[in-house]
Amino acid sequence: MSVWPHMNKSSYLQPICRVLTVLAISTGLVACGDNSLFSKDDEKILQEKQIKRLIPPHASNRESWAKDMSDIMDELKIEKSKQNVCTIVAIIDQESNFVANPRVPGLGKKAVAEVNTRLQEKFTDKLGETLGTPIAGYFEKVLKTQPSPENSYLKQLGKVKTEQDVDVLYRQIFDYMSKHYHVSALTGAAKLVGQDIGERMNPVTTLGSMQVLVRYAQDHQKDRMNVNELRDYLYTQYGGMYYGIHRLMMYKADYDKPIYRFADYNSGMYSSRNASVQKALNTLTDSELSLDGDLLLYDKNENVQSAQSSTELAISKLFAQNGVIITARQLRSDLKEEKTQNFEKTQTYLTIAKLYQQKTEKEMPYAVMPQVVISGPKLSRDYNTNWYASRVNGRYETCMHRAKRLKES
Repeated sequence: MSVWPHMNKSSYLQPICRVLTVLAISTGLVACGDNSLFSKDDEKILQEKQIKRLIPPHASNRESWAKDMSDIMDELKIEKSKQNVCTIVAIIDQESNFVANPRVPGLGKKAVAEVNTRLQEKFTDKLGETLGTPIAGYFEKVLKTQPSPENSYLKQLGKVKTEQDVDVLYRQIFDYMSKHYHVSALTGAAKLVGQDIGERMNPVTTLGSMQVLVRYAQDHQKDRMNVNELRDYLYTQYGGMYYGIHRLMMYKADYDKPIYRFADYNSGMYSSRNASVQKALNTLTDSELSLDGDLLLYDKNENVQSAQSSTELAISKLFAQNGVIITARQLRSDLKEEKTQNFEKTQTYLTIAKLYQQKTEKEMPYAVMPQVVISGPKLSRDYNTNWYASRVNGRYETCMHRAKRLKES
């Protein structure tokens, strides 16, 4: 969840692995080595009742979770191998303990504290000084006086128990504002406070049992819904799992260990692979790049910024020192592929890998753990991606241990 968030083996695989990857039905953990999808112990396609046995005993209504998981994997054409099922089970258990709309301890108190300390900052940050300042002032007034002083939105906010409570309350507030607030006297311009601003200012940005970004679900909608309908769907057991499984499994990466996919789920697709590129650049240059998995700079809407990142500057310097001919335009074009598997085919990626091998006499590792801080009001302290991925990986290994005890049926 994000309630006013502060932010938001190794080496190249052998050709045979590439062939197996193409042939694999799974879009999930396809890799060579000990975790191969094709090891003899894991050839079996799990049935619904077997999936149920891989779900932790503490989960309520395991049959229902197993049925939905099985149906979704069929819908998305994801092979129901032990590894793929345990990958999904581990993330759901980490994010929600198999509760579609989990309660968050102390959420009301934290939500009110965020409003009291960071309200104007958030509005001006999202909307700019000119528009953000007057709307923040009006929002605060509405929060304290509507729908009545005795049962104000602020008092209701202090009683919320779940993300959905916060989400629905903010939608009600902005719905009220859209009907009563149209013109900002400070800007002298007509400013309709509609769903677009309400969506931008809604502090709940990740929803459901697998904590999926609303924006991701919007980009991959299977049915036509407006944003409020989509938010409601994400709070359902099936909807939260559908988009969470889509986000977790529907991209190919040659990770030899599932922990890197778990890291990606927290810090972004291909963050583990991209962090390896950054680490290689630190070896090849005098740079001290953060291993955050972002090779370019992005704004709050995840649009690429025109300014060069430290990673882009380091690559330009490396290529110049080694006589690599590439235009700034081509380099930028290559780096824009960083959220896709195609980045591995670009001149930039292949050249960095070649220079790394020449200097170290070793192949560039395919992935390393990204170093990204996780912070937010619902956390008692800051954590990092390694902490998150390690926790999920522990759940994955527990699930795989249960899978070993599955009997033929």
